[in-house]
Amino acid sequence: MAGSSTTQLGNKLLSLGTKIVAVGRNYAAHAKELGNAVPKEPVLFLKPTSSYVQNGGTIEIPHPLESLHYEVELAVVIGKKARDVRQVHAMDFVEGYALALDMTAREIQSTAKAAGLPWSVAKGYDTFTPISSYIPKSMVPNQDNLELWLKVDGEIKQKGSTKDMMFKIPYLISHISSIMTLFEGDVILTGTPPGVGPVKAGQKITAGITDLIEMSFDVQRRQKVSE
Repeated sequence: MAGSSTTQLGNKLLSLGTKIVAVGRNYAAHAKELGNAVPKEPVLFLKPTSSYVQNGGTIEIPHPLESLHYEVELAVVIGKKARDVRQVHAMDFVEGYALALDMTAREIQSTAKAAGLPWSVAKGYDTFTPISSYIPKSMVPNQDNLELWLKVDGEIKQKGSTKDMMFKIPYLISHISSIMTLFEGDVILTGTPPGVGPVKAGQKITAGITDLIEMSFDVQRRQKVSE
């Protein structure tokens, strides 16, 4: 349960939430670049909290994959229990923010989607949710106008603004809390702007929110597990 253990997000210790709720296709341009229809309501999936890796850590590519896709996202950190929250009150349940990457084994995801199967394996490996240090709510005067960016080996790959999110944070909190209760420390990943693509072992990912925070991760192959 929330509050029973902690994870260090950078220099800030937070209560470890019960779940990571990710929002897919929340930027129209990203949905189109992957050939997906623009959704009429949020596309939700869950990621395990065991997939967190701190700023400066290592993202692992599991065997036998050769690459992963990066997706830079604004993360919303929930501050208190939220159930059936109205949009007008939704921001009262936000404790703060972080920057996160939703690493995706795109080959696994594409195969699962084609077969009508869940995406859990493609999104849930250890180290598949790199996350920055905690950003206090007071440092983010306008969560709807933040520039997110990501570089691979110093080359810019993604740059977009949260103003382009189709479903804004109050709506997401209201919608999600009508389905599942959100607890202190739970995180909502709010979707990624266009420009996603592969990263391989030996490369370095750097990402940030302009004028606010920056983080970096090395990418390595995960050692094959012996039979």
